[in-house]
Amino acid sequence: MARQVLLVIWFLSLGSALGQVSYSIPEEMAKGSLVGNIAQDLGLDLKRLKSGKARIYTGDSTEYIELNKDRGVLLIKERIDREALCGQTTPCALHLQIILENPMDFYSITIEITDMNDNAPSFEKGRISFRISESAILGSKFMLEPAVDPDVGINGLQSYTLNPTDNFNLKYKNQPGDGQNVEIVLQRPLDREKQQDVILVLKAVDGGDPQLSGSIEIHITVLDVNDNAPIFTQSVYKATVTENAPKDTIVSTVSATDADEGINGKIEYSITNMQDHVRHLFDINKENGQVSVVGVIDFEKARNYEIRVQASDHGGLTDSCKIIVDVLDINDNKPVIDIVSKTNVIAENSPSDTVVTMINVQDPDSGENGKVQCSINENIPFSLKSVKTNFFSLVTDSDLDREKESNYNISVTCTDEGVPSLSSSIILCLQISDVNDNAPVFEKSSYETSVQENNTPGLSIFTVSASDADFNQNARVSYILEDSSVNGVPVSSLVSVSADSGVIHAVRSFDYEQIKYFHVRVKAQDGGSPPLSSNVSVKIIIQDQNDNAPQVLYPVQSGGSVVAEIVPRSADVGYLVTKVVAVDVDSGQNAWLSYKLQKATDRALFEVGLQNGEIRTVRQVTDKDAVKQRLAVVVEDNGQPSRSATVNVNVALADSFPEVLSEFTDFTHDKEYNDNLTFYLVLALAVVSFLFIVSIIAILSVKCYRWRRERMFYKSGANLPVIPYYPPLYADVGGTGTLQHVYNYDVCRTTDSRKSDLKYVRPCSESIISLDTSGTQTLTHAKLTTESRDDQVRICILLHFCRIRNFCF
Repeated sequence: MARQVLLVIWFLSLGSALGQVSYSIPEEMAKGSLVGNIAQDLGLDLKRLKSGKARIYTGDSTEYIELNKDRGVLLIKERIDREALCGQTTPCALHLQIILENPMDFYSITIEITDMNDNAPSFEKGRISFRISESAILGSKFMLEPAVDPDVGINGLQSYTLNPTDNFNLKYKNQPGDGQNVEIVLQRPLDREKQQDVILVLKAVDGGDPQLSGSIEIHITVLDVNDNAPIFTQSVYKATVTENAPKDTIVSTVSATDADEGINGKIEYSITNMQDHVRHLFDINKENGQVSVVGVIDFEKARNYEIRVQASDHGGLTDSCKIIVDVLDINDNKPVIDIVSKTNVIAENSPSDTVVTMINVQDPDSGENGKVQCSINENIPFSLKSVKTNFFSLVTDSDLDREKESNYNISVTCTDEGVPSLSSSIILCLQISDVNDNAPVFEKSSYETSVQENNTPGLSIFTVSASDADFNQNARVSYILEDSSVNGVPVSSLVSVSADSGVIHAVRSFDYEQIKYFHVRVKAQDGGSPPLSSNVSVKIIIQDQNDNAPQVLYPVQSGGSVVAEIVPRSADVGYLVTKVVAVDVDSGQNAWLSYKLQKATDRALFEVGLQNGEIRTVRQVTDKDAVKQRLAVVVEDNGQPSRSATVNVNVALADSFPEVLSEFTDFTHDKEYNDNLTFYLVLALAVVSFLFIVSIIAILSVKCYRWRRERMFYKSGANLPVIPYYPPLYADVGGTGTLQHVYNYDVCRTTDSRKSDLKYVRPCSESIISLDTSGTQTLTHAKLTTESRDDQVRICILLHFCRIRNFCF
C-alpha cells in the first residue's frame, strides 16, 4: 500500500563546539529513506566527516538511523514503530550523537517520531459478561473494559458507541494517567421474565484518517431480586511501595459493604485493569481486598501505578474504586559507563585540552540516586571534564613525556549520590606515541684514548656510544666524523668512524715522532625527522714505541778525516777527555740513554759515564801508554727491545800538536771502505784518464800541424828569418832560453793513499821541483838549454798542463 509521507525538518540550535539539530519524521518509513542533510545543517564539510571518522552514537539503543558520510545525510536504517519505541509517551523522540575525531567533537541530534494511524482500537477480551438483578436500581453503573489504541493524539481512541440502548446508556470519560473510564448505566428497569439475556455491542473509534474501530459484545444475564449494590468505603486509595519489593508485600487493602444479607451480601474483589501490566505486578485477595505484589516493581520502568478494583455481590451488583500506588526509588542501579569515542594512541607533543576519550554515563535511578560524579586516578597529566549532561571528556591538562611514561592505565570511576552510593569504573589504556624531542646523549662530555704508533691501518682504536631516550626510528643513532684538520691534514685521513657501532678505526699507521696526539669530534645523529644530534670530543694519544735508535751528535763521525781528542800526559785521574752527546727522538723510557765502553785500546785508562756519556781518565797517564788510543762507545736506549748506536773516539796522549800530527799520520784506517767514496774515486780516475788522453791527442795534433807548416816554410824560402814563439808568461832572457818566471802549482794529498807518511813528488824534472811541508811545489832556477825553439815550446806546454790539472801524487 502506497503511503504518502510528509517529512518536516527544523533546525533548533547550532553551536561552534556543541551543536544540536532536530528533525521530525513519521513512523514506519522505509529503509534508506532520507531523514535530513546533517552536513548542511551543522555546517560541516564532507571531508571533515570522512577525516573525522564521523559515526552515530546511540548508547545501548537500537540503531534506527545511519550516517552516509559520502553524501552527508541521515538515512533510515531500521523500520521505526513509534508504539514499540515510546508506547503512549509523547512526544516520542530518538536522541543520538554524531561523534567526530581529530579533533574530537560531538553534536546532539533529536529526531521526533510522529504517529501514524496504523493501529485500530482493540479490546483485550472477546466479550464482557455481567449478572444484573432485575431489581437493579436505575442509575446503577457497570464498568466496562476500555479499548486500547497504541496510537496517540488524534490517531488514538476518541469515542465509543453502544448499541442497542434500550436499557442502558454509555458513559465514558478521560482519566489522567489511565486512559478512559467506560461505564454502562441502567436507565430502564430490567425484567427477567421478558428478557433473561441482554446482548450489547460496544464499539471504539479512533480519530485517524481513515478512521479505525474495534468492538466487543456485552452479555448481561438478568437475575432475580438483589436490591443493594456493594459500596466502597473510598473511591480512591493511595499507597506506596518501594521498588524491588519482595513478592506478597501488602500494598493496600480496599473495603466495600453490601446491605443485603445472605448470598446477595457476599462481596468478591477483582482487578479490572486491562490496558497495562498491573495484573502482572499486583494481585488482590478476592475475599478480604488485600492488594499484594506478585511481580518485580521497577521504578525505572514506572514511577506509579493505578489499580482499578471492582467489588461485586452474588446478585450481580458492583462498585469500583482505584488505588494510586507510588513507587519509591531505591539506589539499586550502578552508573553505566559507555565509551562514546576513544583514542588509543596520542602523541607526546599533543597540546593541553586535547580530547582523548569521550564517555557517556547513565544512572536510571532518580533524584540523588541518579546524580553521578566521575573522577580519574591522580598524578596523571589528564583531567575529566563534563561537556554536557551525562557526557564527559578525558583531556590532557599538562605536557606528556613518553620518555618518562610511555603508557597510562587511566581508571575512570563514576559514583552516584545514593545511600549507600554505587559506583562503576572502567580502565582506559592509552599509549603515548614518540616524537623526536630528545637528541642523542654521550656518556661523557669528552673521551680520551691511546694507540701505539706503527699500528696496523684499520685497527679499532676506541668506541663511542650515545643513547637516545626516544623510541624506534627516533632512537636509532648514527655516528659521523666531523670535518677538521690535524696539522693541515684532514682528520678523515687519520681515522674513520663506523656509522652504526661508533667504533673509531685508524686509517693509517701513526708515527709518534710526527704526531703526539690529536682531537676528533664525533657527531651522534638520530633517525628522527628532523634529526637531532650532539657531538663529543675524542682525544687520541699516540703512544711511543722504541722504533728509533739513538743518534750521536758529538763527536761528529766523518769518513774522510780523523778527529782526535788530545789528553796531556800530565792529566790527573778523572780528567774529562770528551763527552759523547746523543739524542733519541723517542719519548719516555724509550729515550733514556745509557753509555758504555764497548772496547778500547787500554780499558784500564778510560771510563764512560753511564748517564752523561763523559769520557774520563781512570788513572794517571804514563809514558808507557801509547799515544794513539781508540775507544768504541755504545749508546743504548731503555726501550723494549733496546736500540743502540756506536761511536769511535780517537784519543791522543800528547803534550804538543806536532807530536800528535806525526803520530796520527800512521793511523791505519779501517779495512771497511765506504762504497760511495770508492765509487767517486773510480769515477774521478776515469774522468782524469779521459782528459789525459784528449790532451795527448791535442798535443800530437798541434805537433803534426807545426811540423807540416815548418816544411812549408822550408820549401817556400830557406832564407826567411825565424821568428821565435813564446807562450804567455814566458820570455827569452839574454838569449839563453832560461825561463825567467817562477811557476807555482799544487799537488793534492789524500789520506786514502794507504801510506802512513807524506809523499814528495817531483813533476816534470827532479832537478827543478822541490816539495815543502806545506804541500806546495815551486819551480826555481829552471834552466833549459835552447838548442831549439821546439824543445822550449814542448816543455812550457807540458808545464802549463801540469799546473792546470793539479795532479795528485
